[in-house]
Amino acid sequence: MKVDASTFNRRINKLLNNFPENMMEELAPVVKSNTPIRSGNARNKTKLNQSSKLQIKSNYPYAGRLNKGWSKQAPKGFIDPSLKKLPSIIKKLLRKI
Repeated sequence: MKVDASTFNRRINKLLNNFPENMMEELAPVVKSNTPIRSGNARNKTKLNQSSKLQIKSNYPYAGRLNKGWSKQAPKGFIDPSLKKLPSIIKKLLRKI
């Protein structure tokens, strides 16, 4: 398959224009899956902010404690392990060009 310069430019512009939102959409389920689960409250309240799509909200009062390793299920918290997945998320998005 051959791609000319204008096709490439359209594809790269489309990707880059939506890149931050696409990256957060890919990262949100990773953060959610890394969130410890006991009653399900923390995971249920960890969501991509639908109004900005550039923020993942952990909307419960003990999110900070969980992220500091308060739970034995996630002794390293849930944000840092999730951020380690960013390189693979970025590669996945770049493959879509």
